[in-house]
Amino acid sequence: MDFQLPELGEGVYEAELVAWQVKPGERIKRGQTLMEVLTDKATMEVPAPFAGVIESLHVEPGQIIKVGDKVLAYTSAGKKGATDDGQHGAEKNNAAVNHRERRPAPAAPVPASARSLASILGIKAAPSVRYMARKLGVDLAQIQGSGPGGRILIEDVSAQVQPARTASARPAAEYQLDLGKPGTRIKMHGVRRKIAEHMVLAKRTIPHYSYVDECEVTDLVRLRESLKETYAQQSVKLTLLAFFVKAVVAGLKEVPLVNATLNEKAEEIELHDHYHIGVAVATTQGLIVPVVHDADRKDVGQIAREIEKLSHEARTGKIRLDDLRGGTFTITSIGGIGGLFSTPVINHPEVAILGLGKIVKRPVFAEGGNIRPADMIYLSLSCDHRVVDGAVGAAFCNAVIRRLSNPAALLLPEKI
Repeated sequence: MDFQLPELGEGVYEAELVAWQVKPGERIKRGQTLMEVLTDKATMEVPAPFAGVIESLHVEPGQIIKVGDKVLAYTSAGKKGATDDGQHGAEKNNAAVNHRERRPAPAAPVPASARSLASILGIKAAPSVRYMARKLGVDLAQIQGSGPGGRILIEDVSAQVQPARTASARPAAEYQLDLGKPGTRIKMHGVRRKIAEHMVLAKRTIPHYSYVDECEVTDLVRLRESLKETYAQQSVKLTLLAFFVKAVVAGLKEVPLVNATLNEKAEEIELHDHYHIGVAVATTQGLIVPVVHDADRKDVGQIAREIEKLSHEARTGKIRLDDLRGGTFTITSIGGIGGLFSTPVINHPEVAILGLGKIVKRPVFAEGGNIRPADMIYLSLSCDHRVVDGAVGAAFCNAVIRRLSNPAALLLPEKI
């Protein structure tokens, strides 16, 4: 029998095969991981909705495959007759790349709680997802979908049959910068290929300009240091980045034109009333930008916790596709490595990105002409000149600097 690539998520029509987790001749169980695929920098595991023996594999790692493409052949471990016919019919639904909703085939047994017509009709899931849930014995009525509008995705189903990953299971060293090895060749596939495609699109499409300013963060450094242990008692790693996210959100509210996307086809600039802040994370596979959604509705501690969670998932290759989508503005930092400032590339289709340099202690002149030590940082803002003029970019940067100069106010709840 043939197994086709099932629907992986709303609006996802193709993926790149990262690695096979099975081999020809191997006997597998339902729920066992067949392969890992990459969609828009998010790696996900595809579990088997069947039990049997793998006959052959039809795609190679690095190959782009579309939903409905035949990826492997197998021999079913089930009995012939009605069971195989029902499975074969379900697989035809799985291979169809239209995304119309269909009722699951009645031949397969479903949990009692999911048998009522009202329950079935109320579940948002593609035919391939329904089929996989039936074969794995998963009750869709008991799953909270992570897709748009509560739609149940394949990863929601697979999560029900895989052991949960916890923070305690994190490896001691989850990230090490890959600096390359002389005399080797690196294949442009996986996340590296996605990065290359995205960067080419951004630079080819967007006329960039950069604006650099310096900001004193002496009070911010002191405030974070004084609160670090308090937050640690609540299992929150309080970083300066969480404060920068809060300051950026305040700046975007003051200068809405920077919190926008450009729709070139419609020739419209869409100014957003939500604040989804992307945070660039360096991983062994390349740069990935998870998104802190609705950052304006979260306090500094919540943002810090979410950044830590998203960064860990990005570096371990377990980031969810939804966590990489929907950003309206991006922050990237090179300060941890040591750069003073940069000219970051805008995360298309956003219209601006803020780069953070390293914090340096320097002598500055205080009132009265006296010299005092101060913690200083350079802020590098890259903007799409089609949307954000130089004066607007400067106004936004000034708004961010004002917030960073009074960091205690960033701990206060947002005014609704």
